[in-house]
Amino acid sequence: MGRLNLGEFEELILLTAGVLYKDAYAVAIAKEISKQGGRNVNVSAVHKSLYRLEEKGMLKSWLGDAQAKRGGKRKRIFAITPLGKKALDESADLRARLRSQIADIAFDWKMT
Repeated sequence: MGRLNLGEFEELILLTAGVLYKDAYAVAIAKEISKQGGRNVNVSAVHKSLYRLEEKGMLKSWLGDAQAKRGGKRKRIFAITPLGKKALDESADLRARLRSQIADIAFDWKMT
């Protein structure tokens, strides 16, 4: 199998699912991305990405317990799978490797 490619938004979703761990459901993920990244995201976009990542085998999900404040409705909780961790590790490694290769002079804006 080749590299596990993640889009930027998919990577954010996976990372946030890991941060929230057993509280990783779509609304909480959207709120956490907004809180930590200052980026408003649409909950339906989060849902779509969660299900796509689950289809790819990078997330798994289950229904949480019913809650009275939600009218007995259960939340779908998501967790990172070993494949999801591998994809995150590969993405982080690639970014770090590329970043380490940028010469300091590339950040010398006095030249331009």
